[in-house]
Amino acid sequence: MKVALSTAMMTAAFSVAYAADTCDQWGQIKSTKFTIYNNLWGSSAATGGGKQCTGLDSGSGDTVAWHTVWSWMGGNTSVKSYANAALTFDAVPLTEVDSIPSSIEFEVKYSGEAVANVAYDLFTSSTAEGEKEFEIMIWMAAIGGAGPISSTGKPIDTTKIAGVEWSVFSGPNGQMMVYSFVASKPSNNFEGDLMEFFDYLAKSQKFKLSQYLIKVECGTEPFIGKDVSLKVSKYSTVVKTGKGGSSTPADSSAESDDDVTQTDPTSSSDNEVGDEAEAGDDLLSASGGTPSSDDKATKASPDDETAEPGAEVETEGEEEKEETADLEPESSAGKEEPDSTPADETSATIAIPTIKSKCTLRRN
Repeated sequence: MKVALSTAMMTAAFSVAYAADTCDQWGQIKSTKFTIYNNLWGSSAATGGGKQCTGLDSGSGDTVAWHTVWSWMGGNTSVKSYANAALTFDAVPLTEVDSIPSSIEFEVKYSGEAVANVAYDLFTSSTAEGEKEFEIMIWMAAIGGAGPISSTGKPIDTTKIAGVEWSVFSGPNGQMMVYSFVASKPSNNFEGDLMEFFDYLAKSQKFKLSQYLIKVECGTEPFIGKDVSLKVSKYSTVVKTGKGGSSTPADSSAESDDDVTQTDPTSSSDNEVGDEAEAGDDLLSASGGTPSSDDKATKASPDDETAEPGAEVETEGEEEKEETADLEPESSAGKEEPDSTPADETSATIAIPTIKSKCTLRRN
């Protein structure tokens, strides 16, 4: 992965807010078949304060473009949020799903240190309205050493899906079993059939396709970083069922693209407070911060994380150099180390980490 330096001023990111941005902890924006969530479920873990704002750029039919900008300080091993685009559809048994074509193009920019991922998050249950039983995460990019939930600290398998090599991890998240597919080479785009991940699990991990698909989301989980931005220039997902149809709600009338609302904390959406920790329960295995057997990273359920973030991030007036995480799929290993390139460009690598300690979760 190459990290290019320019003279753009990242610290001004919050001052150039989009008209439809929401900075509310549970803010959301409706766009045709998607809802864009800010979802700052873990914000109280930011002991040094922070802020995050998310907005819609455009939306039409099955495609949406959106962005999020964040700064989180402190609580280095805790996920602070999961800003994401969630598909609106009716729960459907995977046995009735023909395909889930999806594509995304995105860019991550930051200055200094940043730890985060860009990932899909899908949930299944044994009934259409039942409790979530399985969580499937698809990591296109692990930035700064972020790592997935794992019971063993090692991949349980490797597989190739949609032309990409993936390391497969598994482990519990409360009552759910989590399967995480982490790309061996970080990328800033993906195009493929998400149903192929379920087909792999059914063949290799005894996953039952009688499960109902109940959630399809895609976004970013930040741990730490200053003035980090994710811009999704194009994102599309469709759940195609038998006979060429698609699973869409009966009342799926398009809502205003500028409809920014505050969600009810008692509602049932996994993007809202009150649910168990889901996306965002991935434990950190960062350079210089890998949990040891005596000091395991923990995550709190968002049931207990309803406080607003701490100190607001102030915009600085001075220019900084901006790192643009192009996330080009190059081979990488080990800690990020800049090479001896000219002053205006630095090459660096981001490793897909191997977690050495068993991941644990805190439940209060």
